Amino acid sequence: MSETSSVSKGCFVFKSASRKRKRQGVDGYMVDGSDDNGRDRFRICQNLRETVQKHTEVLQDQLNKKVLDNLVQFIKKHELCFSSDVQRQGAREIPTAALMLGVNVPDHTMTFRSLCNLLQESVTPFVVSLHAKECPAVKFLIQRVLEQLMGRGMALDKEQEDDTALHLNTQCSISDLCQWYNSVKKPDLKNNGLYWSLPIVVIFKDFEAFNLEALQDFILICSQYAQELPLIFIFGIATSPITIQHRLPHSVSSLLCIEVFHSLSCTRHLACVFDKLILTSQFPFKLSSRVIQVLIGIFLYHDFSVQSFVKGLQLSMLEHFNSQPLSVLCCKKQEALLRAKTLSQKNVERIRHLPSFMRYVETQEPQDQVLLLTSDEHVKEVCQKLLKNLHKYHKNYYPILQCLYSLTSLLPKCPLGKHIRELHVTCNEKNVWEMEEYHSAMQLLRILAKDELVAALRECAEILKSADTKKMQNVLKQVDEFVVRLEELENLPTEDLPGDDVITFSGKDIQRRTDLHYLQKALLEKESRKTRKMSPFEILRNQVLQYIDELVREFLTPAELQPLSEVCYYSSSGVLRQRLNAAPRTSIQAALSHPFHYLQNEALKTNAGMVSSAAPDLCIIYKLHLECGRLINLYDWLEAFVTVSSAAEDKEANSDEYDKLENLKNACFIQAVSEMEFLGFVKSTKQKTDHVARLTWGGC
Repeated sequence: MSETSSVSKGCFVFKSASRKRKRQGVDGYMVDGSDDNGRDRFRICQNLRETVQKHTEVLQDQLNKKVLDNLVQFIKKHELCFSSDVQRQGAREIPTAALMLGVNVPDHTMTFRSLCNLLQESVTPFVVSLHAKECPAVKFLIQRVLEQLMGRGMALDKEQEDDTALHLNTQCSISDLCQWYNSVKKPDLKNNGLYWSLPIVVIFKDFEAFNLEALQDFILICSQYAQELPLIFIFGIATSPITIQHRLPHSVSSLLCIEVFHSLSCTRHLACVFDKLILTSQFPFKLSSRVIQVLIGIFLYHDFSVQSFVKGLQLSMLEHFNSQPLSVLCCKKQEALLRAKTLSQKNVERIRHLPSFMRYVETQEPQDQVLLLTSDEHVKEVCQKLLKNLHKYHKNYYPILQCLYSLTSLLPKCPLGKHIRELHVTCNEKNVWEMEEYHSAMQLLRILAKDELVAALRECAEILKSADTKKMQNVLKQVDEFVVRLEELENLPTEDLPGDDVITFSGKDIQRRTDLHYLQKALLEKESRKTRKMSPFEILRNQVLQYIDELVREFLTPAELQPLSEVCYYSSSGVLRQRLNAAPRTSIQAALSHPFHYLQNEALKTNAGMVSSAAPDLCIIYKLHLECGRLINLYDWLEAFVTVSSAAEDKEANSDEYDKLENLKNACFIQAVSEMEFLGFVKSTKQKTDHVARLTWGGC
């Protein structure tokens, strides 16, 4: 008897003794036969991605700190009330915090995670977090509460854990929760022997999505145990506080003691993320103006999610490092200079083909052009110099951009944009000083009062203090000098200031003046002939604005004009839009029209307009329905399907095999039509019983 024989039949698998094929690591996806720095690019990309994620989480915690601290204080305030039995006698209202988070639902997860961690660390270990999809009825809601709480008792022994498992397997109720809570309570010796009563916080993450009956029943049940259980509710609301009154009747909402808390708006959150990750010289990876517009457009017109914006930034980073071999130089300054010294011959040749480098070569002397096109070592030296200039450009660009924004953001109608991201996109697209909006802004700045101008210059000085280049330090000194000179104007004597211009008339003019029209005409002529003397403040204000204009023309040039800008700027907005803006209908139509590109089966190759009999049934049904009008006859559709799908079959019409094949084709047709209806291409209609209505027009 063999070693695999058994009373019952079975299938036995013997592993091959051959050596397993070594799997390629994730860093190998950026490596191909013609590239020699794929793994380095992957490491740089991975480090930058982790930096982005870390900065985002830290920033999220900082922005939510105020509202989370207020929630903690709210819970601690009611915790003191729970500790007093006198205050709790007869109380049926449940303290409830309505947390207004906004419509950026994807960002709520991180906020609630931070809230749960903070509450468990500083207030109470009894925190329950509920999703609407997990609680379709009140029994499931109560079960979820008990499941999350009974494993977090602070004095559970082995017997209590067994009891907990038994409770979860049987019918759950709030009375079980009361018994469990009384079993884990401990006396507080510091409070005259009163029992220690930490609150039980129940968080409804998506309040609007909860089943109304389940939510109402749960609140009514909990209110009956308000004297025994220190319950506190937190409602995560995406729309408006009035949603509570709309969803809950007065008999239920009156049992809640509601206090509203507002989180930071998603637009302000995005502005902070934009400043920390994009408008900074510390982060080497950059986005072109079109890519920024794609990400901002998705944010404003789709989900208002900052997390989605960050994921789009990370996807742009991955696409850049995967598609651009020279992105190995997209790193910190010192590391980039070291890598530039050891560039391979292929990468040197790639540098020569960069559009920005070709423009740079055209501006050089003829002998330098020859060296740049023939000597690899010379290209490496020039590359190091250009990388230094590129890093200097970024260190000078962002402070001046912020200064220009601080000067123009408070102007009427915000000619250069309400947000700094709009100004940044404009400066990256074209020369901002050539735009009409820029000239309009400068005209408005020329009528600023002295205190407004001084306040704006002081804000610019605060921005420039964080810059570490010599040029920016010189700019800071000049701005401080302007502020001092403007403040000194207050000490000027009155006679040094120009007075009002006086218009005089001769006796002849007075004799000729007979009516109001002539007097108005004479005043206008005198006004046009007089030469008004500018005040010292106006002269100084013009000097300030002229200096600002010079800074803008020098430092706010478009990034694409900088040599080697392709190294750190990702500009494939079309690829990014295709990745992020999902078009399911287009993808489905392409897959049904051209199955070969997805299945890679040679039998599916056909000429344009042809239908292959080897194609999947759904593809055949789809192509046949494109030839129909608004109403499709099911019988004709079936006959066409059977004709196409049976083209390769050779069965006699009266044979048993033909009957079996016909029945099989009918079943395949019914299934394919059901799938077409599920995908939204057709629907049943009452106009004709044996017809379906077509819902889409046009195809790939």
